[in-house]
Amino acid sequence: MLSYIIRRLLYTIPIVFGVMLLTFVLFNVVGGDVSDQIAGRAASAETIAEIRAEYGWDKPLFFNSEDFFDTQFFNHLKNTATFNFGRSWADRERVIDKIKRGAGYSLALTVPMFFISLAISVCISLVVAFFRGTWFDTAVMLLCVAGMSIPYLSFILFGQYFLGFKWGLFPVYFWPDHFPVQYYLLPVLVGVVSGLGGEVRFYRTVMLDEMRSDYVRTAFAKGLGTASVLFKHVLKNAMIPIITQVVLAIPFLFLGSLLLERFFGIPGLGYLFIGAIGSRDYQIVGAITYIGAILYVIFDLLTDICYSLVDPRITFD
Repeated sequence: MLSYIIRRLLYTIPIVFGVMLLTFVLFNVVGGDVSDQIAGRAASAETIAEIRAEYGWDKPLFFNSEDFFDTQFFNHLKNTATFNFGRSWADRERVIDKIKRGAGYSLALTVPMFFISLAISVCISLVVAFFRGTWFDTAVMLLCVAGMSIPYLSFILFGQYFLGFKWGLFPVYFWPDHFPVQYYLLPVLVGVVSGLGGEVRFYRTVMLDEMRSDYVRTAFAKGLGTASVLFKHVLKNAMIPIITQVVLAIPFLFLGSLLLERFFGIPGLGYLFIGAIGSRDYQIVGAITYIGAILYVIFDLLTDICYSLVDPRITFD
């Protein structure tokens, strides 16, 4: 397994390099020079020149005949690889400090939402798969399809208006000077309910494939209880697709939820990302994109490692 892990880690080098190249082309070449926007409309030519020199935009993009390494692209590679993303164009704060602060708010929202949704959806899918073809199965699937058909924004507006404003069960908007649990209850509830439909349908399909296996009929023939068969045998043998779904979703927990954070005023990375796009703050957009790519590559490798842990038939030799 060690040789496989080393090979996979070596494969990540061209992937990460491709992400760096893509972000540079999108935000430095296609995005154009935004030094005049940073300086302001009434800025002088000297001020704009100082800003261009500060961010290195006065240097050649890819090739420099005098100094090969003194280019915008090489500086982008060096700074990105060392997580030196510079300063935000809006308030001059270090980008990495903004990301560290926003990550805590995002994880406080997405982690409980992720685990609650996973536990509920897996349990419901096991029960639905056991009662496949019955009225209960049909009713749950109709609810899942209906939930998937409703726009995500509708869940947010419904929760804010009825549960928050009308009935007063939850705070409607996040108070930035506090970090209490009560501000996360409503967005977590909205996130869990809005995503249950798709997750239950996915896990139900996985469980149905296992319910048709011979070992399930053998377990029931031996007199094992329903709960024992479902949660000890079926769930264990369905872990491969579940791990794929779960582990690959973990990097997106760090990136936060764009709509939830924006509408509930949670100052996480999703809120920061949307604000950076609106203000053309490419320093923040590029940093979050790069970190998201790194996390995805790492957890993609962890997914393969977890396969061998839950299924001894899988080896990497």
